[in-house]
Amino acid sequence: MKKVLILHTGGTIGMMPTERGYAPVKGYFETALEDIRDLKFPEMPQWDFMEMEVLLDSSNMTVEEWNEIGEIIYDKYHEYDGFVVLHGTDTMAYTASALSFMLENLGKPVVFTGSQIPMCCVRSDARDNLITSLTIAADGVVNEVCLYFGGKLHRGNRATKFSADKLIAFHSFNAPYLAEADIDIKYNLSALRKPCTDDLRLRKLDRVPIGVLKIFPGIQLDLFESMMTERLRGVVIETFGAGNIPGGGDELIPIIRKALAHGTVITVCSQCPQGSVSLGTYETSSGLKNAGAVCGWDMTTEAAVAKLYYLFSCGYTADMVKVKMEEDIAGELTVR
Repeated sequence: MKKVLILHTGGTIGMMPTERGYAPVKGYFETALEDIRDLKFPEMPQWDFMEMEVLLDSSNMTVEEWNEIGEIIYDKYHEYDGFVVLHGTDTMAYTASALSFMLENLGKPVVFTGSQIPMCCVRSDARDNLITSLTIAADGVVNEVCLYFGGKLHRGNRATKFSADKLIAFHSFNAPYLAEADIDIKYNLSALRKPCTDDLRLRKLDRVPIGVLKIFPGIQLDLFESMMTERLRGVVIETFGAGNIPGGGDELIPIIRKALAHGTVITVCSQCPQGSVSLGTYETSSGLKNAGAVCGWDMTTEAAVAKLYYLFSCGYTADMVKVKMEEDIAGELTVR
């Protein structure tokens, strides 16, 4: 019989009402699991439950927690056939993206899931998300970090949270689903990454100074010049459309050149959830291209941020990071 580890990090799925609103409560969720009869059915895999020392609302997730989750999966890797990580929805796509890079040569399912309504509430979506995630983790068809929510299985570094109040909260705008759960779980075999036979390696992440800058009409770019210091290693710029910025970048280009002189890697992503950046297609993006900014293609901002953390933590020079940001490493972008 397959065996799966359920790792509880916090998030809405295991929260309870308190005087200050919903918050994670130590010890509650393990007891709640014992009351779910479905988990005892013979069709379900064996499972163990593990709770992180400090349970967090996912808004409080940091690189340290990403490393802790990675260490647990790495240390327990040979004891289980798959892993289910219970996580808050707000930053789940960031954590799933980070783990997709950190767990090098992954050959087992690591399924992130959670819920929009706490398990303790009526109409909670927690039960179905958990049961299906356990099934997927035990099936062993997927060999990568993925995210299951609302009947859809996404590649972890392709998903983004697009709704704050709908039960289908995540979508992969630039990649097909890995599976859909209806009466049966139907895997999209052509979309799955090939299993890796090499030994699993864990690349822990450093606290690399990284920023995100969102372009908007009327933005006064000179206000952001002060952030382009020698400490800043990477910046993700969320531009309009296919990589466009006001005035072709006349105000931004000097700032970018200053950042590049400091060894900062500038990666351009789009504010549009669907489609790809294509620097130089329009005059308003040619300045970024000429200044040496990196094209993020169809990566999500979550994946681009996690990838910058990962590449700098690997010890690459800024020039090599620029090269690898435009290359596919873990299925995070569509190969051109």
